[in-house]
Amino acid sequence: MAESANTTGRYIVLLRQGRTEDGVRDLQRITGASIVKSESTTDRQYNTLELNCAIVFDHIGAALIRCEIAAGNALQMASQQAQSNILMIEPERSVRAIANPSSGTAQGDADAQASWGVRACGADHSGFNGQGIRLAVLDTGLDLQHPDFAQRQVESRSFVTGAEVQDENGHGTHCAGIAAGILKPLAGPRYGVAGQAQLYIGKVLGNDGSGGDGSVLDGIDWAVGEGCEIISLSLGSPAEEGDSYSPIFEEVAKRALAAGTLIIAAAGNESRRPDYIAPVSHPANCPSIVAVAAIDEHMGIASFSCGGLQNDGGQVDIAAPGVDVLSSWPSPENYNTISGTSMATPFVAGVAALFAQSDPAARGSVLRDRIAQNARPLPLPQRDVGRGLVQAPGRQAAVNGQDMGS
Repeated sequence: MAESANTTGRYIVLLRQGRTEDGVRDLQRITGASIVKSESTTDRQYNTLELNCAIVFDHIGAALIRCEIAAGNALQMASQQAQSNILMIEPERSVRAIANPSSGTAQGDADAQASWGVRACGADHSGFNGQGIRLAVLDTGLDLQHPDFAQRQVESRSFVTGAEVQDENGHGTHCAGIAAGILKPLAGPRYGVAGQAQLYIGKVLGNDGSGGDGSVLDGIDWAVGEGCEIISLSLGSPAEEGDSYSPIFEEVAKRALAAGTLIIAAAGNESRRPDYIAPVSHPANCPSIVAVAAIDEHMGIASFSCGGLQNDGGQVDIAAPGVDVLSSWPSPENYNTISGTSMATPFVAGVAALFAQSDPAARGSVLRDRIAQNARPLPLPQRDVGRGLVQAPGRQAAVNGQDMGS
């Protein structure tokens, strides 16, 4: 990938799997500067990257380099030495939260027991609630004082220098609510899918909704290290038609799958249907990441939802509710209705938590396949919705036929 206006001037690096320590030594030799491991930087209030040339993400075998000379040396070393522990290097992309304002056309949620999105994916009739499943939402953080989350145990960490986990944007709180909001909110209908899942909130985007690949990899590394079965990424960087996916993110996604962690990401909001269909965004365009499209209450494809225009990666895998979606929001509003493939993604993540609870063997690639196999076909092109509308497991889907209860 060539550098462009959509890159940060920093670089991401893939290290040889199982040889992270050797990779760190190679980086240190190249940069001649200090390198820090992500596990040792528990507080992003300190200028970690400003004080060090690189930060290494142990669990996924990747790194972020801020020194331009070091990046050039690393690239040369990777290309010249077949046995190098530095396998790939790419410019770091800028990424953003992927959401649009509500169209204001949603009907029926106010008087219903559950939002239209919860009903559409069948979560309101599932025998599962995500209990015992670790679900990571990597976004702008969470309103930790929200009345629907204040009494709940939430693991959280910020990967944004100088920023607390507390969400001053709203996007992260909205996505976390869709994925794992409680069964009976303080006000309004149920809006969450997996209300008993263990939430892991990683702030990888600043309060302006923007960030970079490095913070996303940092968050993925943390979630994999914490044993999260599911990672929800409602963020991305627009792709141009013909663009290939990131080889580094693809390899990281494969390593996550092998560790039992499924990554689910927003397909992107760049389309302007019917006149223009944009390709699936980064990193959802990686084959080993589940790419989620958005549909509306009438089961039509959202006008903004990106399409699967590429054969080698870049396909849409599944669709979920993403237009006029109700969920949690930072105070004083507490609730908001917005649209985007960002909203569709945590619906799939929440349903993934229900499937993971339903079967202890459903992890990694098996969990991905289970979600796809149970999708409800839609009379729309596979290019737009993949296998169809995501569907939660029913009440009788428990292991050995035993209902797990709700």
